[in-house]
Amino acid sequence: MAESDWDTVTVLRKKGPTAAQAKSKQAILAAQRRGEDVETSKKWAAGQNKQHSITKNTAKLDRETEELHHDRVTLEVGKVIQQGRQSKGLTQKDLATKINEKPQVIADYESGRAIPNNQVLGKIERSRRGPGRNEHKASRSVRSG
Repeated sequence: MAESDWDTVTVLRKKGPTAAQAKSKQAILAAQRRGEDVETSKKWAAGQNKQHSITKNTAKLDRETEELHHDRVTLEVGKVIQQGRQSKGLTQKDLATKINEKPQVIADYESGRAIPNNQVLGKIERSRRGPGRNEHKASRSVRSG
């Protein structure tokens, strides 16, 4: 029993306050009453909704008169797409399936609501022309093989 020391006393204490508890109004007042040094600092615009304040840049943007918007496909382009599709006897859904796009994309292009995308326009143009030289060779080799 040489290992156990009967004269040693172990005292268990509570842990100190957590960060949230130390920042509470009650904890600050208690520390001030005890005479401890308490450091306080006010954060700029803390607890305020400052995202809607008017700044110089906001006022400048408000005075701006230029209309900013995306260019849309012209109605002439939409009519050409529609006539080409109808001349081949395709519905909007058929054309969309043929070029791997959604039917709403075709509808938007034909009505002039779409923002021009060269990839989509290229697919529509290729489908209107039919198989080109290289596409025609590829389709023949698939049929024979």
